[in-house]
Amino acid sequence: MDFEISQSAKSKARDFIDNEKQFQLGFLPTEQSNPITATLEEDFNRSTLAGVQCLQRGDRQIPIAMRHVFVSPEFAKIVDSMVETLTCPPLAHSCTPAPTKNSNSRIPRIIFSGCGATGRLSILLESMWRDFFHRRAAELTPEELKLADRSVSIMTGGDFALIKSVESFEDFAEGGRRQAAALNVGEGDTFVAITEGGETSSVLGSLAYAVEHGAKCFLVFNNPADLLRKHLDRCREAIDNPSVTVIDLYCGSMSLAGSTRLQATSSEQLLCSCALEAALCRVLPRFMKETADDYTLAFESVLSKLESPAVRKNIADAIDFERSLYSRKGRVTYFADDCMLDLFTDTTERSPTFMLPPFRSTDENDLAQSWAFVKNPLYATESCWDALFHRDVRCLEWTADDYAEPGMPPLAGGRLPQIGRKCLMKYPIGGEDTSERYQGCESVAVIVRVGLPDAVFETAARAKSENFGEVRLLEVASVDSSPLEVWKHLAVKLTFNTLSTGTMAAMGRVSGNWMSWVSISNKKLVDRGIRLISELGRISYEEAAQRLFAADEWVESQDWTGREEPCAVQIALEQFARSR
Repeated sequence: MDFEISQSAKSKARDFIDNEKQFQLGFLPTEQSNPITATLEEDFNRSTLAGVQCLQRGDRQIPIAMRHVFVSPEFAKIVDSMVETLTCPPLAHSCTPAPTKNSNSRIPRIIFSGCGATGRLSILLESMWRDFFHRRAAELTPEELKLADRSVSIMTGGDFALIKSVESFEDFAEGGRRQAAALNVGEGDTFVAITEGGETSSVLGSLAYAVEHGAKCFLVFNNPADLLRKHLDRCREAIDNPSVTVIDLYCGSMSLAGSTRLQATSSEQLLCSCALEAALCRVLPRFMKETADDYTLAFESVLSKLESPAVRKNIADAIDFERSLYSRKGRVTYFADDCMLDLFTDTTERSPTFMLPPFRSTDENDLAQSWAFVKNPLYATESCWDALFHRDVRCLEWTADDYAEPGMPPLAGGRLPQIGRKCLMKYPIGGEDTSERYQGCESVAVIVRVGLPDAVFETAARAKSENFGEVRLLEVASVDSSPLEVWKHLAVKLTFNTLSTGTMAAMGRVSGNWMSWVSISNKKLVDRGIRLISELGRISYEEAAQRLFAADEWVESQDWTGREEPCAVQIALEQFARSR
């Protein structure tokens, strides 16, 4: 590995510095180092248990902020709006094409829109809602069962992005607008835009469309609103819009700097799932007795259980095991059932956060295998998606003409992104035999248990694991139940956040409490990579940008067929260290 900083790299650096100021986000707390976890790398070097304790300290910031949010007028307003939507009769269609079968009316819905971690959260929220009506069908009238269709989600890049990041789409507001239009967002809908830091262009684009078409709109984020307004034009436009109710959940910096899948998305999941459950219980009051009286206390109870000595030790043992396995080039395949969406959120996010190989489809045998994968042994792949969503798959089937429209994501190399339904079905997440997960490497099947044992699921999982070198059981701490299983989903999220982040920290992919193996697959991550090089190398932002773009050019010039593509940030840091 030997390369110079080319004139092309210098030009790219200057162009990014001059023309992408709206994506230079170092001023945001979510992008900064958290002092309470500053010793993260050191703690993991000392002991895995100490590292787990350090990571979990960041989660204790959440209830401090949420205690005030849950008693705020804004929280009351979002719940009221959801109730109004759920009790609103069908409305006449607007001129926008509608997805409903009845051409004479449209049914108002609660719509969640997000990107990346919050996009996967949006899908999870819709699934939690639909799953309630599936699990409790025997207790509901036919009319009540129709409420299942009253919640939908928008994931930037479509449902395909649940399983594999759709690169760069988040940078383009027009794509978000188009996805909102495809769902015929409009009058009577409650539209909840969720963006970790508050600045994601595609999510703000979907919000702008919802405002223009008369939906009741909410914007949920996790940074000080005043900072966003001061520095970012797109945020100021949304925050100052009188038709948008802003819910600022700012609870400090992340346990791992910039990793907004941690406390930012956790607080947003807590807010939105509790609001959704509160609305459900007001519309169906006989379920009120099953929900928490105090959401903050209920969440603190979840944290306490995850911090108990036994649970901490289980998580630390799982980290030690995965670190050792990955160090030997081994692979993990998680078998999960009702928490499968939660695991997708974690395992998919590992790829851009720590520069790991993404999930591989059956057409991508030339790519490196992902370190971890998720399967459900109870269904074939196509049926598995139906069971996950309780609805039809919603992927983007855009044409070349769509991408040619102003403001749309560009076509890389002139090729259409392979993100349609047909492509999604090529990721074998069901019970099909996937020999590539256990042949030619050390392989482990991990059966994920949440709550009481499910004999049918675990028997199927063990049968599908017979070709793996080892079968292990990972138990998530048991927590209180609720109509939408709010606390169970949060316990799974927090457990896997700690497991995956801790494993990467233990493997040296964290510097201090900075993610130092980050992918640069969108403009926000480019800025994050530049700031990391600048911080660790103690050089100017411009020189760091030049070195990052030069490293990226070198990576792009190499053939990585069958191999893991290296991290351009790490290449730049290594090159810089040798040049000193």
